[in-house]
Amino acid sequence: MEFSREAARTMLLAAQGLISPPKQATKDDVLEAIRRMGVLQIDSISVVARSPYLVLWSRLGSYEPRWLDELLAEGALFEHWSHAACFIPIEDYGIYRRFMLDGHEKTRAWISDHRKEIGCVMDRIREQGPVRSVQFERTDGKVGGWWEWKPEKRALEHLFAAGELMISRRDPNFHRVYDLREQVLKDAHPGWEDALAPTSEEVRRTLAAKAVRSLGVTVAGWVPDYFRTPKRGAAPLLEELADEGELLSARIEGFDEPAYVHPDNEGLAEKTLSGNVQHSRTTLLSPFDPAVWDRARALELFDFEYKIEVYTPAAKRRYGYYSLPILHRGALVGRLDAKAHRKEGVFEVKAIHLEPNVPATEDLVAGVVDALRDCAGWHGTPEVVVRRSDPTGLADLLRAQIPA
Repeated sequence: MEFSREAARTMLLAAQGLISPPKQATKDDVLEAIRRMGVLQIDSISVVARSPYLVLWSRLGSYEPRWLDELLAEGALFEHWSHAACFIPIEDYGIYRRFMLDGHEKTRAWISDHRKEIGCVMDRIREQGPVRSVQFERTDGKVGGWWEWKPEKRALEHLFAAGELMISRRDPNFHRVYDLREQVLKDAHPGWEDALAPTSEEVRRTLAAKAVRSLGVTVAGWVPDYFRTPKRGAAPLLEELADEGELLSARIEGFDEPAYVHPDNEGLAEKTLSGNVQHSRTTLLSPFDPAVWDRARALELFDFEYKIEVYTPAAKRRYGYYSLPILHRGALVGRLDAKAHRKEGVFEVKAIHLEPNVPATEDLVAGVVDALRDCAGWHGTPEVVVRRSDPTGLADLLRAQIPA
């Protein structure tokens, strides 16, 4: 199979569920979308919507955000470290349990050196049930903040990383609620025993194949970032999986290295190569959407140079604090810096920038207007305000189609 860059983009977007406009979403669709992606990255910045909820909106449209919360509380999902901190389908628990069992040197060392704090936290949960970090009073005299966690918070996080604690749910403020692993798994994954955990080699092979499936068609260089697996040995591993029939060999225009397709996507590949997959979607993407979270892949595949400027001093920002890539009919055509003013019911577009040589066609303007209306309505901020744009006339075109 040989893919043009355009066809490779189509494969990625189709594998990610970003090709066609959404139907009326259900709670099952939320879980299916996460299974399709493999993981759903967690980030708490809420200037628009917290990233996991926005990633789902990009695929599902105006769904109920509480469904994600319920799926975690019901045990259909669990939290752990993958690409970053992520929601993960519970059926993949064994993969990540292997990482927990093998352990992280710093986590093991911290637990060994802080047995008093570990004992305090574990005893509290055994006696009183699930806890949040805020339920432990600060006793070390320090001010706090994310850069200076209290000992109990550190204990909770190291126990979570080691797998002795799990997140049973998120509270209304999105704070983690920690519980004993055995309590969470009792209902979420009954009958689990650590003897069932796959070997490290099985995990390596499984995650490589999963990454290929979620990427549609991929070269080896894009695979390690997806689940943050080691770069070394990635290319030989994919070649080995292809030789064994676990992956299908392919090529992407402009790349000297081989590419791969998961057998689950063979039908999609055939439709794509025959021109039977049509892009009809305009939507906004989170900075932490798996379609764009690998900035090198976004540049190589979409010719889209992207950087989140949250941590860039305001005076040095090019596009804004929290710019969202704009996906239009299979291309990344620009970005917009938005803020949802929930109390006022206003969805503010501080700035919108199109990529060089992307014209503000009627079709593009209409697509962006529809995406803004849908996103704003989903937020409960129905009034859309557009401040400025590049090109300058784009703001007027958008305002003309958005009721005041």
